Parts: sequence; structure tokens; C-alpha cells
Amino acid sequence: MRGVAKLFFIFFFGLHNISYAQDIEPRRWNALPLNTNVLALGYAHTTGDILFDPLLQAEDVTVKMNSVVASYIHPFKIGTKLARFDIVIPYNNGNWDGLLSGEPTRVHRDGFSDPRVRMSLNLTGAPAGSGKELQEYYASHPTNTTIGVSLAITLPLGQYFEEKIINLGQNQFVFCPQVGLVHNWAKWSYELTGSLIVFTRNPNFTSGKDKLLDPVFALQTHLIRSFKPRHWASVSLSYGLGGQSVVNRQPNNDERGDVQAGLAFGFPILKNQGMKVFYIHSETTKDIGANLDVVGFGWSVLF
Repeated sequence: MRGVAKLFFIFFFGLHNISYAQDIEPRRWNALPLNTNVLALGYAHTTGDILFDPLLQAEDVTVKMNSVVASYIHPFKIGTKLARFDIVIPYNNGNWDGLLSGEPTRVHRDGFSDPRVRMSLNLTGAPAGSGKELQEYYASHPTNTTIGVSLAITLPLGQYFEEKIINLGQNQFVFCPQVGLVHNWAKWSYELTGSLIVFTRNPNFTSGKDKLLDPVFALQTHLIRSFKPRHWASVSLSYGLGGQSVVNRQPNNDERGDVQAGLAFGFPILKNQGMKVFYIHSETTKDIGANLDVVGFGWSVLF
């Protein structure tokens, strides 16, 4: 049982690390009016196949994960520039099933993953202002470009037990600087965001071992079409590469590479509330990795 747990641990965090870069987040750099707050709740169901090195004798491995995510966003200004703060708190319930040396095995985990906080600043584009001022800016600038920067920090506060192999938390800080661009024209928007994911050491990785992950590099791009007010649809694509693990200074040659494609549709349900539904497919570009499908929805309220 301890052997299969270790195999599932390798999969889980190899996948989890790439997902930091590939969050597939359309409308990431959209301007929000000052003196407002956004509260959101989301649900995602993930299923898929996991590909292990044949030498590990893990076969027919599948994962089913249910995730609930709560988030909060608050815009503010720095000088005349628009900035925002957001926090994301995920909760996961998942099962990993497969064969280890021909024997059926299951691993189950249920609890909070590591939360993330992020600070963003739009360097160009709409200045910080009220909802009316933003409307006036976009009316007078039907074609416009925004360039933004951000820093996200994932905090090691998720479920983590030193005596267990599989954990929902990583027991390490994760830093993610981003640079993004969005170009708006008529009813269309194009977004491009580059990310660098940097990990601190985990000094308590399975029986006191020291574990470090190489950085992950990623790009994500989105094409968005707006319809009548507050109705939109997006097509997304992202690619992430890196994240090789180094345990006790020994590289494991397990670098990950994943391509993700996504579709999303957003629409209003009340005056200050909206819904989003989405689908994401992830395909590994390596012999070791995961091929996953994610479906979900999100609700948000502006107040």
C-alpha cells in the first residue's frame, strides 16, 4: 500500500504543479470599477487517465476529482493605475484508482488545498474609475490595449500530514509572476498571458526527504466574443513545461508538459450576478503525465 501511495503522490503533484501555470482564465485582465467587490463560488469535476513509467508497474490508473473553489476580488488604485487583490480557496474530494503489479488499489483524499493570493496592476488601458467612468472610457476607446503584471503566492496552508504520502497541500510556497496583454476591438478581445512558476523547498517530503521542483514556464491565450450585454464566449489554449522534481538533490527526470484547450460561456442571471460554464481538456506531451477532462460552472456577485 505504501508503494502505490507513493506512485499516486508523484502523479498528483506533477499534475498540480502544471495546473498553477495553466489556470485557463479568460478575461483575467478585465477592468473592474472602484468601490466594488466580487465574490465567486465555483465547482469543477475532473476525470481522466494517468500515464506512469511502465517500470513502476502502475496500470489503468484513473482519477475522479470534485473541487469547490471560493474566491474574492477587490479592485483599488495605485496612482491613476487600476489594481486588484484576489484570494482563492479550493476544497477537493478525489479518488485515484488503478492496478499496482496487477492488484486493484484506491486512494482517497478530502480536504482543503493550498489557498492563493494575488496582486495585479494594469500598466496601460482604462484608468482606475467608477463604473460610469469605465463605460465612458470604452465608449471613447472602442479599440484599446491593456498590459498588466501580477504576482500570485500560493500559501502552504492546505491539508498536509508529514506521515502520509498523498497530501492535498504542498507544504511549500509557490510564487507566480505573470505578464499579460489584452487587445479589445468591437465585440472581440484577444488575451495572452505568460507565467513563471517558482517553488520553494519542501523539507518534509516522505520520511523527512528534501524535495524541490524546477520552475514551470507557461503561456495561455484566449479569443473572446461579446454578444449582448454581459454575454460572452471564449476559446482558450495553454501550454506548460517544466516542474521536474529533485529529491535529496537527485533529479527524477520527470519534467511535465501539458497542452490545455478550453471553452467557456458567461451570462447574467440577476442585475449584479452572473454565471459561467466551462469545459477544459488537458493532454500530456510526455510519456508520463495525464489526459484529463474538466467540466464545471461558477457563480459570481458584484457588490
